[in-house]
Parts: sequence; C-alpha cells; structure tokens
Amino acid sequence: MTETTATVSVMVVDDHPIWRNGVARDLAERGFEVLATASDGEAAVRIARTVRPAVVLMDLNMGASTGVEATGRITTELPGTRVLVLSASGEHSDVLEAVKAGASGYLLKSASVEELVDAVRRTAAGDAVFTAGLAGLVLGEYRRMAATGPDADPGTPRLSERETEVLRLVAKGLTARQIADRLVISHRTVENHVQSTLRKLQLHNRVELARYAIEHGLDGDPDE
Repeated sequence: MTETTATVSVMVVDDHPIWRNGVARDLAERGFEVLATASDGEAAVRIARTVRPAVVLMDLNMGASTGVEATGRITTELPGTRVLVLSASGEHSDVLEAVKAGASGYLLKSASVEELVDAVRRTAAGDAVFTAGLAGLVLGEYRRMAATGPDADPGTPRLSERETEVLRLVAKGLTARQIADRLVISHRTVENHVQSTLRKLQLHNRVELARYAIEHGLDGDPDE
C-alpha cells in the first residue's frame, strides 16, 4: 500500500519567512509531519542531523548560504533523507548542480500546491521528481555527457533487454505503475526488474538508479 502523507516527515528550507511558513502550513494541512524549518543552508544541515526528516524541501539561493552545498552535506550524512529542491530558478546550471549534489528532484516555485504535495510524496517513496521541462534538460545534459565521455567500463554489469527498458522509463521519472501500463506487464514484474537491476548495479534505491541511467545515456528512447 502506498505510504500516506501522514507518515512523511518534512523540513522546509527557505530564507523568505512568508514563503517558508506558507509551504510548511500547506504541507501540514495536508497531513505531512513538518518537523522543522530553516532559513539557510547551514541551519538546514544542523537541524536535519537532529530531526532526520524523510524529505527536505530545499531552496537554492539563500544569500551567502547555498542550497547546493547543504544538499550535498545532507544527502551524504543522512542517506535516509531525500532532498527535493523547490526553487524560483529554472536555470540549467542550477538544476544540474542540485542533481550532482544529490537532490532527488527539482520543482519550480510556480508549481501548484497539488503538484508540490504529489512531488513530496513521490520523493519520499523514492522517485526522482522534476518539473516537466527541467527533466528534459537534466536528461539531455547527461546524455550529452555520456556521449562525449570515455568508453563504457567493460566491467559494467549486463542488463537484460527488459531491465534496460524499465531502467529507461525510471530515468524518465515514471512510477512503477506507469511503467507497468506502458510495457503492458504487471506492477509486480516491474518491481522485480527494478530490484534485479539494483542488485546488478549495486545501487540502493530508484533515485540512484535514475541517476545511473542518465549518467550512462540510458534515458533516451532506443530509436533516438
């Protein structure tokens, strides 16, 4: 059964108090457990160590304190905590830096409350969540990096054709049920392929799996 919002703990990080408190209130009203808020990256890291939220909603541009640095420290020190960037910036460089630092996703502040709630829930469940246009930017950039990078390591584990299909769709941000519908297979079969791929690649969750896929250029359609 899908995890309910009541079981998802969050922390909101933003240097604008009206925005920060508004987001915290919106999430609390929809059943999320808002453990804390923070006004800068340094405070975010310090508080996250104590409260250990499932999801941190992280702004990027906070004066002298950067959300990218805080994201890197939190995801490194607290592997059980995922970071979802919530920023006004849709700049390509900002998105890529956040993802490289370990962010599980990137949402623009223009998103509706419903989109935010869905994104936080999906992030807590292990999905990589991006505002639609930004997902294309991230995938395209990593595809170019993979195309111009060194040859693939011959020791890389070999995936089956079906595992590769599932991996491509994971990289596009589809949920297991959406993948099942797309490939006309059962939800359980999708999960089995995901778990098998995780074992082969020695990864721990779907976020790492999506990052692996886009770093190795496996996010595009086979005919592209």
